[in-house]
Amino acid sequence: MSNIQNVKDLHQNYVNAGKLLEGFEKYYAENVVMQELGEEPRVGKDTNRTHEINFMQSIKEVHGADILSFSEDVENNKTMVESWMDLTFANGFRVKMQQVAVQTWDKGLIVNEIFYHK
Repeated sequence: MSNIQNVKDLHQNYVNAGKLLEGFEKYYAENVVMQELGEEPRVGKDTNRTHEINFMQSIKEVHGADILSFSEDVENNKTMVESWMDLTFANGFRVKMQQVAVQTWDKGLIVNEIFYHK
């Protein structure tokens, strides 16, 4: 599959289906570097898996989420996903978050991902 097909499969069949960790295991490289804009990068699959688990455990309720668009830069092996989520966290804080995630791919796996959001 192409990178854009992979990222669409990841979001449509894993993230949106409530199988985030299964998608993470399938599509993220062992040496993946992930970063929230303005924060220090998280290096390695184990570190990022722990981060994802902690994030999911902090969510009390999902009120909605959707993908707005996908795009691809074939020459640079990058995909971009524009999305939103409406969440209430365990502490009662509710947020509607919009973001763009930019992934760099190598041999069918994400090796770098940066999340641009406010």
